[in-house]
Amino acid sequence: MKIGVNTWVWTSPLTIEEFTRLAAHIKLIGFDLVEVPIESTSDLDYTRAAAVAREHGLAVSVCAAMSPDRDLIHPDESIRANGMAYVRHCIEAAYTLGSNRVCGPLYAAVGRTWQATPDERAQYMDLLVAQLKELSVHASDHGVVLGVEPLNRFETSVLNLTADAITVVDRVGHPSCGLLLDTFHMNIEEQSIGDALRSAGSRLKHLHACENDRGAPGSGHVPWTEVAQALRDIRYNDGVVIESFTSKVKSIARAAAIWRPLAATQDALAENGLRHLRGLLGTT
Repeated sequence: MKIGVNTWVWTSPLTIEEFTRLAAHIKLIGFDLVEVPIESTSDLDYTRAAAVAREHGLAVSVCAAMSPDRDLIHPDESIRANGMAYVRHCIEAAYTLGSNRVCGPLYAAVGRTWQATPDERAQYMDLLVAQLKELSVHASDHGVVLGVEPLNRFETSVLNLTADAITVVDRVGHPSCGLLLDTFHMNIEEQSIGDALRSAGSRLKHLHACENDRGAPGSGHVPWTEVAQALRDIRYNDGVVIESFTSKVKSIARAAAIWRPLAATQDALAENGLRHLRGLLGTT
């Protein structure tokens, strides 16, 4: 099991200069993995970043950022096409970076919520399944697995529960399509985080280990012993990544509703979270 951290903890956008600085820092703190968010498709030189990650012995995962012009189920066909092109870009970027994961809410723009009738929901779910089937083939061709992430009700009306996402992934029915689950969202939506993780089983391909307030894991009220037991029950052995944000980066702060510091420093958030997860999961 590899413990990682998303570079959003410290910065945005992620340039090669920032990645070079952060990769050394992340390795020094003691992480095994660095998660690369892809905001603009031109921010980062993936070939150079791959070399930097290898130099520091860091595994890499890729996190997709679904914006209003990137949406796989939008009524506007041009926005759907742009969303598909963006996810394909993320898959190809992951391949270049040496990552076998592309994860995130791979369906609609974060923050887009609407009330759908049962018939409308059935229609856009059919569309989503068809889109993900196509993307899964592209991912498989590049040695990449997709992790579809349910979000809380305030950030999407598409997939909120693990059960919702399981239904989609099972309908896609491709080995390159699985789940990313995030304890921040699960803490809001699930009646039992442990049961939800167990229901995901082998579909779980990536985990965001986030506190209820997006602070350091272990500093809030997420039931971490329950999380750890569920991961043992399903024999999970993939990435566990701290995803948090800094209020100093205004664009990300607004998108993630980060209005105050979540720790004394961003380094403290990462270090304390890593210490907690190492003890919890028994990794060295």
